[in-house]
Amino acid sequence: MGLDLHKLDHLVAVAEEGSFTRAAGRLHLSQQALSTSIRALERQVGVDLLARGPSGVTLLPAGEALIADARVLHGVARSALQRARRIGRGESEILRIGHTPAVTGDEVTALIRQLHNTHPDVATQVNQRYPRELTEQLVGGELDLGLCRAMTPAHGLARVAVLRQRLHVAVAADHPLAERDAVQLTDLADEDITVWGHPGKSGYTDLLIGLCRAAGFEPRTHRNPIQGTPPVTAVLGTTSVAFVTAAPGPAAGGRVRVLELLPPAHVPLHALWPQHTTSDARDAFLATFS
Repeated sequence: MGLDLHKLDHLVAVAEEGSFTRAAGRLHLSQQALSTSIRALERQVGVDLLARGPSGVTLLPAGEALIADARVLHGVARSALQRARRIGRGESEILRIGHTPAVTGDEVTALIRQLHNTHPDVATQVNQRYPRELTEQLVGGELDLGLCRAMTPAHGLARVAVLRQRLHVAVAADHPLAERDAVQLTDLADEDITVWGHPGKSGYTDLLIGLCRAAGFEPRTHRNPIQGTPPVTAVLGTTSVAFVTAAPGPAAGGRVRVLELLPPAHVPLHALWPQHTTSDARDAFLATFS
């Protein structure tokens, strides 16, 4: 017997609210009806999914596993419904792309132009998303493709490196290093380095820290307080440096200098996508860069 997606919704609500009372209110159900639904789901699965106590309910390991799969199943179902509806109405597919702030709009535009060289009829819709939001919308079937750097794919998502890009260093125009055309990686040992995610919580930040450690020093990093802005602008008004993929030369209207980094280092630009959904436009995108 197949799982009832509505009962899975009930389980997710109880887990997120930590209470049958609050979950019932959220779902516009009676508490008894909700409890009956969860009990029926547990009988169907054959194991307990929740631990019930005087202070509320908590997920058991089996419940955590089922919810992780439930989110994927809901995303696949939503994508299937949207695809069938689009085909039935004779509408063209639009490739819905999200990208993290670590991937600039110019970089996304360059990828789309390359896509259009071989697939000129593919229509796209592009929006910036923070990593957590990007993951949620990919799993939930609201996006077809995510572009990022070194993000670990969540359950239900696949990942591939679209390309590898040369890494450079951005500094404010009045920074002492701005007089140079190039810097050695070891020259940054005494510099404050701006990153976009917290160490240990961001794959890209950890990748950059790893490059510094391989060069023989422990970097002094701090998270950019202004998230969502183009990477080269992170150094404006600071004495910090930042790793960027922008080309060497002036940037941000001359207020920033991008310096060549030596020895050459490269970072990946990754594509993420929900692996159990179908998208001809996404397949065309991935084939372009395979």
